Amino acid sequence: MLLTMPQKIDKLRKHSRPPRIRVPNQEKAIFTVDNQKFLGIVQRLSLTGGSALLVKGPIPEGTCGEMALSTVFGKVTAHIEFLHTGADGVPLAQAFRFLAMDGVSTQRFSAAAEQMQTAGFADVEQKQTPIDVGFERLRESVRQISGMLTSGRGTRSKA
Repeated sequence: MLLTMPQKIDKLRKHSRPPRIRVPNQEKAIFTVDNQKFLGIVQRLSLTGGSALLVKGPIPEGTCGEMALSTVFGKVTAHIEFLHTGADGVPLAQAFRFLAMDGVSTQRFSAAAEQMQTAGFADVEQKQTPIDVGFERLRESVRQISGMLTSGRGTRSKA
């Protein structure tokens, strides 16, 4: 039985992006499109997709295929859709998203992603709150004013 991966249907609802994980050790995956298999080096992964450098070169955006990836918890297979190239600022890296994954693969993938995240491979972005942004702007303004005041003191002429 295949589980459908969550889609971005309700964009009005606030939710955070799943952590993106830098995949260590140039892990390879086998991609299959139209019964043709080719190798790819996985660059990043998240619970919703990832990016890879494909030996075959770019696949047309919107093409569906399969991916097989070995993890420490066992083999993970998933139905994927290829997205844009240039993922993560790497011109040859191609993004993909998971369309469906069976239950066993879902468990294995989740465990592997959690382990890589715990090991420090996640791209964690610290979100600034509006208060943090306000304090940062205030701090910068005070620095600028302080700089103007101190530079003005040394250039005053004495009368």
